[in-house]
Amino acid sequence: MSTPTRTPKPVAKPRAKRKRQTAKLPINEILLGDCIDQLKALPDESVDLVFADPPYNLQLDGDLLRPNNTRVDGVHQDWDKFKDFAAYDAFSRAWLGQCQRVLKPSGALWVIGSYHNIFRIGTALQDLGFWIHNDIIWRKSNPMPNFRGRRFTNAHETLIWAGRDQAARVTYNYDAMKAGNDDLQMRSDWLFPICGGPERLRDHEGRKAHPTQKPEALLHRIILATTHTGDTVLDPFFGTGTTGAVAKRLGRQWIGIERDPAYAAHAEMRIEKVKPLTGDATAISQSKRTAPRVPFGTIIELGILAPGTRLVDEKRRFKAEVRADGSLAFKGQQGSIHRLGAEVQGKSACNGWTFWHVEAGGKLKSIDLLREQARRELGLGGPSQSVVAGE
Repeated sequence: MSTPTRTPKPVAKPRAKRKRQTAKLPINEILLGDCIDQLKALPDESVDLVFADPPYNLQLDGDLLRPNNTRVDGVHQDWDKFKDFAAYDAFSRAWLGQCQRVLKPSGALWVIGSYHNIFRIGTALQDLGFWIHNDIIWRKSNPMPNFRGRRFTNAHETLIWAGRDQAARVTYNYDAMKAGNDDLQMRSDWLFPICGGPERLRDHEGRKAHPTQKPEALLHRIILATTHTGDTVLDPFFGTGTTGAVAKRLGRQWIGIERDPAYAAHAEMRIEKVKPLTGDATAISQSKRTAPRVPFGTIIELGILAPGTRLVDEKRRFKAEVRADGSLAFKGQQGSIHRLGAEVQGKSACNGWTFWHVEAGGKLKSIDLLREQARRELGLGGPSQSVVAGE
């Protein structure tokens, strides 16, 4: 007796995880409420950068006094108090996890802290899969002194810069940072004063509006280094709005989350007064490696350089002729601007764009200038400025 054949039941495919969406990203707005609740309402992969200045969890037992017994105006607010380390760690992992969710695939996060909390946050970042690119030391040029004389003066804070995950191709404007540092690579130790003077916001009684207001100079460098114009920067601990003020000035979008209505009111008034930079003032120095590729042959095709034009090296030792196909010829040798440049020097490699020059207005100019002109004519750069080339 044969056994009846049973038709196998189709295996249900796992349901794809649906991205959280909202009708509209609250650009350039302060969201009043708990940071985790407000983060949960934001759509997935919607922001380019997060800057976070979370509670330090200072664990102060009482007031901090100066030698003359006057009270130090430090951090004593309830938002900096947690039951224990476990409670603080749970809080950190919750807000970090939400930030990771709302970051775009190429997004990154900056978090700042002191020795009280930054190491615990660093552990949470790595456990959640963030990929740390740098830790930065903010060295304070005018730190608060150590009043009790029992330990070293705490003269720095630590920042961690991390990608959303290991695969994140985060933004780093290397050339802009180098140009602003007198053509030296920007280091990971930054010297800035703590916030003071007219920049320090105060209430109607002259007291600090917020105990841990960060200097705008610090946010200026962070935003310039790791965003592009028009990017969206999220600050889940907005305070009195330093992130929003700097982002607006530099032509970035911003979103702030703040639980304290008084802080939010100060931030709103502050940001309202900021005037964004206009025109090319916010343009970032770009690396030639990231510029759109333009082959040498395109310069011939566009008529920027005519076949038969003579190119020379900077010392006029070699004189090559431009061919219609975009190659160069020199004493029976022929090749690309790079290969021929290497061969005439007896080298294995050469950057022909910087090696070869053209006579223009009685002076030698690098053909790299012609490449920039070609980019502009192709709509890949700024306004066209011609370089007249002749023999």
